Amino acid sequence: MIDKTTGTSPEELKQLVKEKYGEIVLQKKELNEASCCGSTGSCCGPVDYTVMAEDYSSLPGYVADADLGLGCGLPTEFAQIKPGDTVVDLGSGAGNDAFVARSIVGEKGKVIGIDMTEPMIEKARKNAEKLGFTNVEFRLGDIESMPIENETADVVVSNCVMNLVPNKQKAFAETFRILKSGGHFSISDIVLKGELPPALKNAAVMYAGCVAGAQQLDEYLTTIKNAGFVNITIQKEREINLPNELLLQFITLDQLRDLKKRNVGIYSITVYAEKP
Repeated sequence: MIDKTTGTSPEELKQLVKEKYGEIVLQKKELNEASCCGSTGSCCGPVDYTVMAEDYSSLPGYVADADLGLGCGLPTEFAQIKPGDTVVDLGSGAGNDAFVARSIVGEKGKVIGIDMTEPMIEKARKNAEKLGFTNVEFRLGDIESMPIENETADVVVSNCVMNLVPNKQKAFAETFRILKSGGHFSISDIVLKGELPPALKNAAVMYAGCVAGAQQLDEYLTTIKNAGFVNITIQKEREINLPNELLLQFITLDQLRDLKKRNVGIYSITVYAEKP
């Protein structure tokens, strides 16, 4: 089955993401922040300033070695995590959000990170070992089929990852499955308002950059609702302004002017929803 957004099969998209994020884990944070998806020179080309990431450094539990500058929000800040909770972090990377969540759940709580990229899991586990954390666990797995038992989590968080999943409906259904009744999620992600030019939508490398794989905002919220969630709320919204020099690698100047004229927007949102 070919993905309607990029013209690429789901298996090819997953392999692309694995390769790109496998490269990213070996780079310094400054390089990752300096390109739209972190993989300077092989994805979207270098940009001289941060495009999507937000600053974690003032949050309790922040671990610099775990911050690769890949997020597009601060979901743990809005997630209403409580001491003793079990938190699952989808697309946990090197452990950034997991360690922030761990500082809130405390010794009596638990944090489980899921990531499909082996180098990310390896780095996260090393970070946890260095910190001496025994209640933070990282599992290699696919968000569309999570290696987690039913009704495990009080809270699920995720940071700019769902847009990388080819089957978002299945991913949210899995999120619903692993949450306890009455549990909730807080997820930061990239969504669209208005249609991107076909050249951008069909660029597989822009998929790894969290743009081509993004859904329309209304479609994204409908996907969450269809998974069974209630009390769906946008906690934060921020427009992402991709640099013209980046966009011009994929579209013409006339297409760029048309894009600006139509006010097509790329947004970072943090969305909350509950499992009844």
